[in-house]
Amino acid sequence: MVASKVLNQLMLALLFTHELDAMTHSEWRLLYVLRSLDDAQGRWWFVALHLPMFWALIALTHHAHARVQGASRVGLAVFCIVHALLHWRLASDPLSSFQSTLSWSLISGACALGVLYLGLAFRAATLPASPTTPTQPMV
Repeated sequence: MVASKVLNQLMLALLFTHELDAMTHSEWRLLYVLRSLDDAQGRWWFVALHLPMFWALIALTHHAHARVQGASRVGLAVFCIVHALLHWRLASDPLSSFQSTLSWSLISGACALGVLYLGLAFRAATLPASPTTPTQPMV
């Protein structure tokens, strides 16, 4: 379905752009694993860990096998929703500086597209299968 493909691509674009924005907000300070590191080390690990994560997201959401691709896209949609909830939960943390319209547009935009994607996926899964088109012309 073209709509789900476009939603997936837009979710990835919003998420990746959010991560660019996250660098300007030192997001590693909010992550439990990286927050204990000094800024230089935290920044290095934050960037370094995104390379395999971005590769995996692109590879899995565009996988040749439909089941892998579908499950990965659903996983991405769920992640975008959970990610937004975590940012909302951490908004009052003194280390969080995600206050701008741009930051929240990227975060909430990915979340909204995740909800929409899951809605479309659920709808597609519950619709009755369409009748198959005969391969031979009917006489």
